[in-house]
Amino acid sequence: MKQLPGIVVTGASGRMGQMLIRTIQASDQARLSGAIERKDHAWVGYDVGSAMGGAALGITVTDDPQEAFSAADAVIDFTTPAATVEFAALAAKARAVHVIGTTGMSDDDIAKLKPAARYATIIRAGNMSLGLNLLLQLTKQVAAALDEDFDIEVIESHHNQKVDVPSGAALMLAEAAAKGRGVDLNAVSDRGRDGITGKRERGHIGFSAIRGGDIVGEHDVMFAAAGERIILRHIASDRALFARGALKAALWGLGRKPGEYDMLDVLGLSKTSP
Repeated sequence: MKQLPGIVVTGASGRMGQMLIRTIQASDQARLSGAIERKDHAWVGYDVGSAMGGAALGITVTDDPQEAFSAADAVIDFTTPAATVEFAALAAKARAVHVIGTTGMSDDDIAKLKPAARYATIIRAGNMSLGLNLLLQLTKQVAAALDEDFDIEVIESHHNQKVDVPSGAALMLAEAAAKGRGVDLNAVSDRGRDGITGKRERGHIGFSAIRGGDIVGEHDVMFAAAGERIILRHIASDRALFARGALKAALWGLGRKPGEYDMLDVLGLSKTSP
């Protein structure tokens, strides 16, 4: 019987890492082949299942990604920008599909992924949710239909442990709105409001962020004009949906040509989807 595709999870001890491991273990389409943590982490050298407080899975947590990647078909990576850039080079060397859910990546970080994409399939998205990616399409369409009489505000809420603002999904939504209007987001982005800032600039796309409790992820795109508002909303109540989306992306990427893809490609919503 043919062996199921092997998937390595980086940042195994994190909330997303553990959710990914559980999701892969429950899948009949893939198997967990490796678990990565940073050097000197307490989990290194221990069975990942035992470290998670459950039954042993026969997978030892390692701080050697190169060895783990070499025996894998895909890598799912929700870590930090610096770690993700390093993992991209190693995944490319192993010719493994690299699914990136890491947020907070700068333009420079993203540019550093391009050499790896010449040799391996990279699927990167600030949000792996089907619903959120459908919201991207709706946001672009509504922004294209409305003129600058409608102010656009992206409002996002997350748990109090999230370290990056705006969220990756908020940036994706703002970029979709900017594309709908045919403008450069960098030229119209309004991220900081404190003190006497003056009136809102016509045509700007604003961001508002909330951090509190255990909020998984909520995103609103508000189009506000005199006398009316249109609000598009997505609420994630279960972190498992991101893990399921990431696994779907990893399986989709198997056998694809090297290059950079996103969740719209995975879901068949991109005009350029192969």
